[in-house]
Amino acid sequence: MAPEGDAPVGGSAGDVGALPDIARREPGGWLVPAAAALAIAALPAFVSPYGQDLVVRIAVYAIFALSLELIVGAAGLVSLGHAAFLGIGAYVTVLASGDAGASLALVLPLAIACAAAYALFVGALSLRTRGVYFIMVTLAFAQMAYFVFHDTQVGGGSDGIFLSVKPTLQVAGKTLLDLGARLPFYYSVLAALVATYALLALLLASRFGHALAGIRVNEQRMRAAGFSTTFYKLAAFVIAGALAGLAGALLAIKDGAVNPELLAWQESGAVLLMLILGGIGSLRGAVIGAIAFTLLKELYQSEAIVGRMASHWQLTLGLTIIAFVALLPKGLIGLGARLGLGRRG
Repeated sequence: MAPEGDAPVGGSAGDVGALPDIARREPGGWLVPAAAALAIAALPAFVSPYGQDLVVRIAVYAIFALSLELIVGAAGLVSLGHAAFLGIGAYVTVLASGDAGASLALVLPLAIACAAAYALFVGALSLRTRGVYFIMVTLAFAQMAYFVFHDTQVGGGSDGIFLSVKPTLQVAGKTLLDLGARLPFYYSVLAALVATYALLALLLASRFGHALAGIRVNEQRMRAAGFSTTFYKLAAFVIAGALAGLAGALLAIKDGAVNPELLAWQESGAVLLMLILGGIGSLRGAVIGAIAFTLLKELYQSEAIVGRMASHWQLTLGLTIIAFVALLPKGLIGLGARLGLGRRG
């Protein structure tokens, strides 16, 4: 393991071409994500309840992918334990709701805060390591959290627990928002996705985002310039954990149940695949990757479409992702540029 003060292999920006500048201005600016959000907002008028449910699931996993993008794409920290924060947010939501239900104003901030607190604990210890050691330490902490819920009755053991009453937002006895209703929940998840995307876009365009980019390229030089690199990395790790907790809370409300598999390493691997599929180094890529991964999984699990291969959907999904990575090394976000180069050629 390299000492903490050593620079990454290849100290110049040209040597880290595989990690593009996540804070760069993308084509269309804010117009493209704003138009996409408006299109999603209009979807309930044209799709079935099943389609709405699928859109909600994609939006929740897009928030989860965006949270990981902050530490992978911006700071260059690859974590295999990110699902721990998703699971903690989900479990806290159900446990805090109890049998009688609870206010959304209590449940949601509590889920985010608990996920952020665990991220602070994990980050403070794991950021002392680098490279593959960092990956393994984050995985170890995630497995610890997994076994706490799996092997004890805190979260119902291996069977998990159910959400008896979905949270509501009430003011002066009036219900302003009932997440048990389909459309209010749909638009609440969409609003959460828009807020997450906007927050990260503004954060990465700020001094904080540029500092993370500098740390990713050459941490030693940033320390020499007077930056507390550990603080910046830890802050990014905590923010990412909090946003993953938000995704977990929304997922628990959507499904009405949680189980320890939400914290398993497979879930961390899946969200990392979303980033690779969409394109690491782009907020849009994280969203596109979540869309592609969820739709491919839905496609390969459908017996009506793939027949008997539906029982082997992990195999077909894995082969598809390998093909995408081989043909599109920059992910789906780079498809437009690749087609443009092909036309000019």
